[in-house]
Amino acid sequence: MDKVKLYIEKDFTLAEVDDRLYSSFLEHLGRAIYEGIYEPGHPAADQNGFRQDVLELVRELNVSHVRYPGGNFVSGYDWKDGIGPKENRPTRLELAWKSIETNQFGIDEFYDWSKKAGTEIMGAVNLGTGTPKDAGEMLEYCNYPGGTYWSDLRIKNGHKDPYNIKLWCLGNEMDGEWQICHLDADDYGKKAVEAAKIMKWIDDSIEVVACGSATVLQKTYPEWDRVVLEHAYDHVDYLSMHRYYENEGNDLDFLASFIDMDDFINTITSTCDYVKAVKRSKKRMMISFDEWNVWYQAKQEPHDWLHAPHILEDQYSLLDALVFAGLGMTLINHADRVKVACLAQLVNVIAPIFTEKGGKAIRQSTFYPFKYLSTYGRGTVLKPVNTTPTVETRYGDAPVVSTTAVYDQENGMVNLFCLNIHQSEAMPVEIDLRSFGKLEMVEHMVMDGNNLMTFNSIAEDCNVVPRQEKTEPGEKDIFELALPKLSFHVIRFAVK
Repeated sequence: MDKVKLYIEKDFTLAEVDDRLYSSFLEHLGRAIYEGIYEPGHPAADQNGFRQDVLELVRELNVSHVRYPGGNFVSGYDWKDGIGPKENRPTRLELAWKSIETNQFGIDEFYDWSKKAGTEIMGAVNLGTGTPKDAGEMLEYCNYPGGTYWSDLRIKNGHKDPYNIKLWCLGNEMDGEWQICHLDADDYGKKAVEAAKIMKWIDDSIEVVACGSATVLQKTYPEWDRVVLEHAYDHVDYLSMHRYYENEGNDLDFLASFIDMDDFINTITSTCDYVKAVKRSKKRMMISFDEWNVWYQAKQEPHDWLHAPHILEDQYSLLDALVFAGLGMTLINHADRVKVACLAQLVNVIAPIFTEKGGKAIRQSTFYPFKYLSTYGRGTVLKPVNTTPTVETRYGDAPVVSTTAVYDQENGMVNLFCLNIHQSEAMPVEIDLRSFGKLEMVEHMVMDGNNLMTFNSIAEDCNVVPRQEKTEPGEKDIFELALPKLSFHVIRFAVK
């Protein structure tokens, strides 16, 4: 196999990474909230019912923002059901996921949880059954200091200080026929404009996200995005993107999912730029990729009207973790346009954290690539010149070794992420860092293994974990190493 050559130049910069690229998502779905982050009576629960073992894992992931309360859930949700004394809150049929919603957890509890988790909130308003007026009232409750009906009600409910939620989704996946009160692009675009106007009149410091295409599989993609933006371009700050991947029987195609994500981002940014040109606008629309993950949607099991049903609880394998890493690296490689990205979701539901009712919480295999991308993928994204062989996949030719490089100037580190998708051979790699002067390789973490289907479970939670590779001492400007087959790498260089 030919050697991979990687030239990383200090001045070949793309963009600064926005911290919000490492955000996540919690929805009233399955056991994400109940038995996930909130389980009164659990041995690790605090006085608010928040599982402290889960909080520790969330903090370990270094999550910036958490999107809440949905998701499909938000399109039928009346946020007023989840405030006030818990004994007075109504129990409802939840239509999006055919569940029973007790409303024992709402925006007030979520705010308190977010402070303990060390995250900010990415709010979402209901533009399905909800109205722009409802959206304004929710914002007033959360962000207005006091002296009005809704802000004084927040104070009465125990929160004197406003929540200052600065980022808001204008509904969720309104292009989808599965969505409660689905709208066509024209009707949604008009409704989103009115909601954005009201919300920004109340708090002109907020940013809002318009719904883009829920998936490339929609027949309306990308025409939906064009039409919505032609209505809302001057009123919104981001356009959303959602995309999930699953193994459809060919491991190599699955490993190359990052090629499809790359094409999706390029298509949507081109659509945004087309509308910018049509409107003669000087504003450059940015992207909020506020749902992404590996999700085995074909495995969904039917259920009838249960509270916190065990649904969408995928167990992630080593193979899934490698695919996940490639997707996360792709988001960083588009940091010039993708400013927000939310791993969907955070706990139990297609999540890196999995809990046992009354028992322990574990790290799934996907926990580790998110943790390392979030921890070391902050700084200036560089644009390496990468010469690598390619392999043919359903998405087109894919590089055998894909890379992401981030220069953390504050800490004097060059952090390199590599993914080798070759199914049988290790790849020799030469890394040329001469533009930085002399460096020392100080860490090399690897995720690989003999069995791609290995996963972590409650009983065996360390089957898939990263390992530390030995590094050679001494300062160099060119480094050579071999990347084992089917492996993800975090390689860190200290700039001397």
